[in-house]
Parts: sequence; C-alpha cells; structure tokens
Amino acid sequence: MLTFVARAFVAPLAKAIWRPTIIGRDNVPLEGGVVVASNHLSFIDSIIISMLARRRVSFLAKEEYFTGTGLRGAISRGFFTSVGAIPVKRGAGQAAQEALDAGLAKIEAGEAFSIYPEGTRSRDGRLYRGKTGVAWLALTAGVPVVPVALTGTQNLQPVGSRRIRRAKITIEFGEPMDLSSFGAASSGRARRHATDALMLRIQAMSGQEYVDHYNEPPPANVGERVRRFFRTRSEL
Repeated sequence: MLTFVARAFVAPLAKAIWRPTIIGRDNVPLEGGVVVASNHLSFIDSIIISMLARRRVSFLAKEEYFTGTGLRGAISRGFFTSVGAIPVKRGAGQAAQEALDAGLAKIEAGEAFSIYPEGTRSRDGRLYRGKTGVAWLALTAGVPVVPVALTGTQNLQPVGSRRIRRAKITIEFGEPMDLSSFGAASSGRARRHATDALMLRIQAMSGQEYVDHYNEPPPANVGERVRRFFRTRSEL
C-alpha cells in the first residue's frame, strides 16, 4: 500500500515540481529480474530512480533509516519502505556481501534492483571505476543490466545541505546489456571486464570525465593498502 501511494501520488508531484527530462524509460523491462546500474551524484538519486522508472525499483539504504523511534522514526521508516528501500548495514567484507545477497534475493524474485557500481557518490562530478558487485549480481542471476545516467541531481541536494532545491535534472535509461558473454560470475576477470563495459556505457550517456580508480579515500594504513592490492589482483 505504501509503495502504491508513493508511485501514485508522490511520483507525479515530483514530476510536476522538478519537471525532469526522462529518456529511454521504455528500456526498463516491465517484468522479470533486472539490475539497474547508475552513476551516483546525490543522496536523492535512489529515490529519483525509484520514482521515475516505469516499475518499482528496490535499492539499498542504511538501516538507521528504519530503526528510529517516535514520530520521526515512523515517518522515515514509512517513507523509505514506500520507495523500495532495503535496510542494510554499511561496510566492507561480510556486510558488503550481505548487501549484495539482499539485492540478489530481490532480482531472483523477479524484481528490479538498483545499484551504484561506484559504491558511493561522486563529490567532484567525475565517474569512477566500478566495483564488480554489479557484474556478480547480473551474472549470478542471469539477468540484464539497464545502465542509467543521472545529470543535475547534485544540484537538488548539494553535499552538506539538508534542503532539497529546484534544479534541472535528466535521467536516461539505456538499452539493457547482456553481460553473459564476458563469462561466469565466479571469474574475477569476467566480472572486471563486464563492469568496465558497463561503466563505459554509463560514461557515454552521462558525459562525465572517467577516472580509472575507485572512489575511495587514501588507504589509512598498510593493512588497507594490502587489502586493496589483493582485491585488484583478484579481478584480473
């Protein structure tokens, strides 16, 4: 019921206020599992995708949005539930795999699930190297990936601002990509090449400058540097 209300009333209201340019909406399959992979410029990106796609799209959101108390907690929980958010713990390692598993469950249930290959939003407007979890999802579930390019959403809610502003935004849904030709999900090389091809498509749609390294802060210590080295090697 909450999802119905959000899509029936909130989505048209958002369109009337911001008048977004929507391109390729029909590229999102109406039925069956699908991965929706987007660039990431703002906190509000997931809500925009969920509201403007032609079907319900689930996405990951930190569990704190669902655990608040009192009226404010209830409003937050109700809102994020209505727009398709899935509560997860944030972090690397096991927490990251649990997040992917939550997305995989949605996809295998025949739903649409969105993910940001960059992992976190870009603070300088550039497009960063994609993490291979997106390819793992698509190859494991055997479903297509719809690339998405968002432009202008960083102006809706600039970094550090709590207020949502009016801004010109565009969302483009690209043609679905079949990544199966790159190989099996168990192959690090297949996941890497498939992810790179996807990021190239997103870059062509968004026009962003591409940066061939992850959107991460510098390693804090030697252990972190070693972990990243072996992660990169496993993708080759």
